[in-house]
Amino acid sequence: MKKYFVFISLAISIVCYSQESSVDLEKVFRINALSPGLELELPINKKSTIAVNPGIGINGSYNHLSYASSGVTYFISPFLDLSYKHLYNLSSRAAKGKNTSGNSGNYWGLRLLSNFEEIESENIIRKDNIDFAFGPTWGIQRSTGHFHFLFDVGSVYYFDTKGNNGFFPIMLQLNIGWNLKKW
Repeated sequence: MKKYFVFISLAISIVCYSQESSVDLEKVFRINALSPGLELELPINKKSTIAVNPGIGINGSYNHLSYASSGVTYFISPFLDLSYKHLYNLSSRAAKGKNTSGNSGNYWGLRLLSNFEEIESENIIRKDNIDFAFGPTWGIQRSTGHFHFLFDVGSVYYFDTKGNNGFFPIMLQLNIGWNLKKW
């Protein structure tokens, strides 16, 4: 399974890097609303960015990282969301006259989400006050004026500092925000 993942990742990288990009990526500072946070997205080359998004939000629990009594389990805690995004369709969007402002495009990447000690929890007891989720993502992000929309999906390997871990096949992220500054 790992061999297939490495092969597919390598093939995608070769295809993506073989296309020339005539679109310049932007540094963007934004406020996210659905998972409240302050995000800074920085270009690291012609087609890739890294995004740093600290905030406070509602998080679901993972099977091996908590004890739950019943029902929907969630907690509110500070988080740090780090993302690498490789935007692969910027040139084709620009050629069709579509918006590329605010790094609008489709991407594949990697995401590391860290959750810290909870502020509020309903029916859950976490085994550790810090947990992490890491995995590949595919997503879209669009900006229109100051409005920003992001959706991505991927699978994650999750773990905490006490050695508890597991795999979750589908992790979704939906965020709406406002671009405060682009440069």
